[in-house]
Amino acid sequence: MRVLLDTHSFLWLVTDDPKLSERAKSVFLDGDNELLCSAVVGFEIAVKFSLGKLDLAEPPREFMEKRIRHNALKPLAVTLEHSYRLAQLPFHHRDPFDRLLVAQALEEDLALLSIDAILSEYGVRRIW
Repeated sequence: MRVLLDTHSFLWLVTDDPKLSERAKSVFLDGDNELLCSAVVGFEIAVKFSLGKLDLAEPPREFMEKRIRHNALKPLAVTLEHSYRLAQLPFHHRDPFDRLLVAQALEEDLALLSIDAILSEYGVRRIW
């Protein structure tokens, strides 16, 4: 299964946070799954870090690159196709980062690993 990580899923995975669900842990541990980390996650982490809303052990670039490599995550860029899909989404959710992750998941036919239940209203395959 191909799975896109929401920002909190990425952070909780790499920090071994107890908020990570058992189902999410099993998805991470299943070697048959392809886990993707979107550039959107990098955008959100950089913004929160620069606003002082997110403490990291090191600057966002080093933090992300090390953890993406260590956890064998596949990077996913944002494309024009993703932005076109975003324009078609209703406003079930107002967070621009989450909306773009939904657009990517739908456009790329990916499951989305997220605790945010409202994202299911978009018809995305949400795992938690």
